[in-house]
Amino acid sequence: MNAETQQRIVDAVDSGFEAQLATTRDFVAIPSTRGAEGPCQDMIGDLLRQRGYEVDDWHINVDDLKDLRGFGPIEHDFSKARSVVGTYRPQTNGGKSLILQGHCDVVPAGPLELWDTPPFSPVIKDGKMFGRGACDMKSGTIGALYALDAIKAAGLRPTARIHFQSVIEEESTGVGALSTLQRGYRADACFIPEPTGGKMVRSQVGVIWFRLRVKGHPTHVAFAGSGANAIMAAYHLIQALQKLEIEWNERAKADRHFKTLNHPINFNPGIIKGGDWASSVPAWCDVDCRIAVLPGWSIADHQKEIMACVAAAARNHRFLANNPPEIEWSGFLSEGYELTDAAAPEAAFGKAFDVVYGGAVEDLVFTALTDTRFYGLNHGIPSLCFGASGGEMHGFNEFVDLESLKKTTKAMALFIADWCGVEKA
Repeated sequence: MNAETQQRIVDAVDSGFEAQLATTRDFVAIPSTRGAEGPCQDMIGDLLRQRGYEVDDWHINVDDLKDLRGFGPIEHDFSKARSVVGTYRPQTNGGKSLILQGHCDVVPAGPLELWDTPPFSPVIKDGKMFGRGACDMKSGTIGALYALDAIKAAGLRPTARIHFQSVIEEESTGVGALSTLQRGYRADACFIPEPTGGKMVRSQVGVIWFRLRVKGHPTHVAFAGSGANAIMAAYHLIQALQKLEIEWNERAKADRHFKTLNHPINFNPGIIKGGDWASSVPAWCDVDCRIAVLPGWSIADHQKEIMACVAAAARNHRFLANNPPEIEWSGFLSEGYELTDAAAPEAAFGKAFDVVYGGAVEDLVFTALTDTRFYGLNHGIPSLCFGASGGEMHGFNEFVDLESLKKTTKAMALFIADWCGVEKA
């Protein structure tokens, strides 16, 4: 691909950027929290059909997935869960096939009064778009779509098969991405435009979600000493798990990538519920937790370590010793992933990056996880993750930087053109 062709594609991204932002605003405005992703999937399906792609829109059957590597348990109503894939089939086969994937699910917004502007009424100011999901990762998904548009607007068409995939459940189990593999979608490479600050994810953690279920002995608070407070007992277990977090971070110092980070393993008690009455010693407490694991670490082995840690802490507690807590696996059971055997797609993306940014792309050691793991671990498909800059993901006033989004879209378009090949339309 010569410099003149590259420039036509880059210019086409510039020309279409206002339309790209308008579509992104519409996408962010849909409150696609867990279980409510349907309208976002409808929108993606419509956008793909308008562009002439073959659209496969199906309901996910959990029973088809539960025995696959990386499956995480589903606890909520999943009857309306869908995946959407739009397929472009070339008139001439000349390049390498590609999966472009984004997730449309977002985490809850939290207390609305803590946002400067409503989370699902996206606004643009100071070169940023604010809104829940603007950064993680709706702007990246729409950016990938408009990268394909730019190739067409430049008078070109790809010469390889492309699957544009919109999935759900990235934030809690990953079964949306897993469903596309179960459905049979494969390619020579996968590209996921998660927000990475303009760096390429080299290695990423896996995640385990679990719930502590603690029982107490209720009494009137006037006689609290004769009861057993389930909430306070749960804190005893949390403190033990914090010590396990320290042990795992010591172990991480032997990892060739994560040894460069000070604290890559993060344990988070994210939800706590318990008790029935302020003047009663609580009889129950549930704590939903998240902890990371590194690439190559066995999920099953680390589940056993969590159980052993909780059991040991319970034995050292006056009440829990005879009333042991329960552990439920409540979401992610996901391995870490290291990008290897990806020289060809990395070289293609490196050329695209150099045109747009200048120089070589930096590696990112990522203390969160992405759907790339399914493609690399389950099927040996090299899976790149690169995207825009932004901030406050999973927090208040989430935003994506628009100049970085434009650059990311240009880099994606050039990468697609190089990897898939192009010919005159």
